Amino acid sequence: MKIGVVGAGGWGTALAKLLTENDHQVMLWSYEKETMTEINQSHTNQRYLSGVKLPEKLVASNDPGEVTAGAELITFVVPSQWLRSTANLFASFISPSMLIVNAGKGIEIETLKPLTQVLREELAVPDHQIVALSGPNHSEEVSRQVPSATVVASPDLTIAESAQEAFFSPYFRVYTSLDRLGVEIGGALKNVFAMAAGICEGLDYGDNTKAALVTRALAEMRRLGETMGAQPLTFSGLSGLGDLFVTAASRHSRNAWAGREIGKGRDINEVLASTPMVVEGVPTTKAAYDLSKKFQVELPIIEKMYHILFKGHSPQEAVEELMTRERRREIESIF
Repeated sequence: MKIGVVGAGGWGTALAKLLTENDHQVMLWSYEKETMTEINQSHTNQRYLSGVKLPEKLVASNDPGEVTAGAELITFVVPSQWLRSTANLFASFISPSMLIVNAGKGIEIETLKPLTQVLREELAVPDHQIVALSGPNHSEEVSRQVPSATVVASPDLTIAESAQEAFFSPYFRVYTSLDRLGVEIGGALKNVFAMAAGICEGLDYGDNTKAALVTRALAEMRRLGETMGAQPLTFSGLSGLGDLFVTAASRHSRNAWAGREIGKGRDINEVLASTPMVVEGVPTTKAAYDLSKKFQVELPIIEKMYHILFKGHSPQEAVEELMTRERRREIESIF
């Protein structure tokens, strides 16, 4: 299969490497021409995926027409707030028969829409042909063939299975799902909660605190998702609990790193300026907070993260306020 991958960051490059190793003909679109040149000449991407040798058969390009020419599948791996403009750049080169996969994670701030909906609005492709790929997958590990698992979701199982076949490999196990919305919500919100877990580490709190946070974060994820129309069980799977666990706990997580720096007392703007990587938890915090107001869903951790990041509230005070909230039952659906 000929496949185009849009976005040469760490995850886009790792997926392009995986697809090439699966014997597909892959062309990787890079916004930065210097990254394109490095991939083609040195077969590395040191800025975004340091220390990984890329297949010589993997070709990078800066031309959307070249990346999409003859492709059967296009995978978008773009920061959430740049997805719409990037999709618009590619729109005239996308044919209705193409399978579209979105492997980015987040929610568009201005519209509060999941990313597959953004693609649906910008590309002339039937809704069921747009797939969400999400799971506990750090690019640093997938690129080194560490055994990993993910989920691909579409309202059409046949389409999901086509994506499954393209990405499945001996070190990358791919499951299918019909709950695309739930898969996307889990993949987006876990970045906010990973920042919260990092803040707890920065404040020198212990494992008890992080365990409590992750457990209640999962409850908030499920509560918002179910209200929006997702299936509750989805959040117990790879794109919910799995991704939440790995992003909150891993040394590779840029969101947890950002949270640790905030917990240590650094200003959020200073933290963001110190890395070339996108910290998706920041814009997703605002989007999730706005969604909680739109759907009138109580999300205490999301609310406190919003106040910390955008209102200058103290992380210590936020924790105290969470701990002293009104008493309640743990499992809300049990009477």
